[in-house]
Amino acid sequence: TYAFFSQKPKSELVRTSLRLLTSSAYRLQSECKKTLPVETCPTTDIQLVTQQVIQCAYDIAKAAKQLVTITTKENNN
Repeated sequence: TYAFFSQKPKSELVRTSLRLLTSSAYRLQSECKKTLPVETCPTTDIQLVTQQVIQCAYDIAKAAKQLVTITTKENNN
């Protein structure tokens, strides 16, 4: 994630978007693991996991859009 940005971006908006992107990616990975046969237990609510995966994907898209918007504005200035 940070390969495109300096280790400590100056913009708080960039830092916030990167945190959302990173945390959402970790959450997505965790939720997806719950669907694997090894991880799945009888009490796993697949509908809930599906909703969590959708929410994570939405948060990733939101963070990516924020980063594109911010970097586009910065590059145009």
